Amino acid sequence: MRIGHGFDVHAFGGINPLILGGVKIKFKHGLIAHSDGDVVLHALIDALLGAAAMGDIGTVFPDNNINFKGVNSFYLLSEVWKLISLNYVIGNIDITIILQTPKINPYLKQMCTNISKNLDCKKNKINIKVTTTEKLGFVGREEGIACEAVALLLNKK
Repeated sequence: MRIGHGFDVHAFGGINPLILGGVKIKFKHGLIAHSDGDVVLHALIDALLGAAAMGDIGTVFPDNNINFKGVNSFYLLSEVWKLISLNYVIGNIDITIILQTPKINPYLKQMCTNISKNLDCKKNKINIKVTTTEKLGFVGREEGIACEAVALLLNKK
């Protein structure tokens, strides 16, 4: 049994749509990023890599590599999971999305479905919740979004 923690943050801006957990969110801003800026999947990737002692997203998929420019974060997650799933299965995943705006509760079930399909695990092993910073800091000023993820991996053998 191994546990990992992941964190990601991106500022609002740019021309890309806002994508969280693989869901396109209707909002006036996207997130500035080298990839598609999906903070949910980036935090999850870091949690999975941490649990497997395989480094972090920036080491595995460096932002100075043009091959990852604008890449769909589910591609990154699937590449990481191909390696990790050789030895582990998902115990559970807990994700906290930290944002002041937009309101995203209606999208959480679809995010959960997207992640469970990509990781080939049951939806009841994934929890996604949302909180604000009570208008404090860059998130409270509506300048961006942060996300934390915790992943528990169980040995296959």
